[in-house]
Amino acid sequence: MALHRLTSITIGVPNVEETAAYYDDFGLVSHGDGSFSTVDGGRQLRIAASPVRRLLGIGIGVDDPDDLDRIATRLGRLGLTAEREGDTLETREPIAGFRASLTVSPRLEQPRCEPVLYNGPGRVERDGRAPGVGREGPVRPRKLGHVVIGSTDQEATQRFFVEGIGFKVSDTVPSLAAFMRCSTDHHNVLVQQAPVNFLHHTSWQVEDVDEIGRGATAMLEKDPERHVWGLGRHHVGSNFFWYLKDPAGNFSEYYSDLDCIVDDALWTPGVWEGAKGLYNWGPPPPPSFLAPEDLAGLMTGAHSS
Repeated sequence: MALHRLTSITIGVPNVEETAAYYDDFGLVSHGDGSFSTVDGGRQLRIAASPVRRLLGIGIGVDDPDDLDRIATRLGRLGLTAEREGDTLETREPIAGFRASLTVSPRLEQPRCEPVLYNGPGRVERDGRAPGVGREGPVRPRKLGHVVIGSTDQEATQRFFVEGIGFKVSDTVPSLAAFMRCSTDHHNVLVQQAPVNFLHHTSWQVEDVDEIGRGATAMLEKDPERHVWGLGRHHVGSNFFWYLKDPAGNFSEYYSDLDCIVDDALWTPGVWEGAKGLYNWGPPPPPSFLAPEDLAGLMTGAHSS
């Protein structure tokens, strides 16, 4: 696969300082200029001023300059323009209008974590206290994993990512959503049908379910109103999750144990219906997760712009 990872995301919000403070609490490392880093992925989040919360840009890594030429040709077949400058190709998604920047970038090499040992019926894998309960210090996300986008024309936005840029479809929810990948992760972008174009959530990888719990607990100790949904395990993608909400209204997810697709030939995309595709266990999703409370305001803002 010529594509190999999400490199970054740019979020527009009306309350930059307040939102930046949230992501500092979330565990991303602030550089003081609106950009934030993960442990392994480098600068992967930028927060910028915008009249309403929205996705402004998404960055995608490719292997070499020839990949950019091929992608420009694919975009041209869809009637979309792209501008090439050095090792970067920029284009715009045709429905929501966010910028997509494809850049020749090194592949992400994440240091291998020691496997977490769990005791179970009839087996003692570890001796003494579980290591997760002794951890101290803030949780630090390892990388940006995926982005979920609401589109007023889900099929067109999916076509932009798949036929234009070269993402591959991992699973679908008919007439509603597509899980797409640009790496070996099960999904890096999910596009869902929505009444307005908006950013639903960003998702950030941590080591394991203990780090999800520790991170969410620390966030909620500071402000219980940040809670949205969790702890649970998704069915599509299989990852553990906990969702929180930033001051602008965007959801952010701690996740671990996502499915990986290392051989495309051995993976058959699934088709999922209803709640089973959304979660395997955990509390049911609140209505505000399925339809964020500020959608009406976003629709008004979109109509007046």
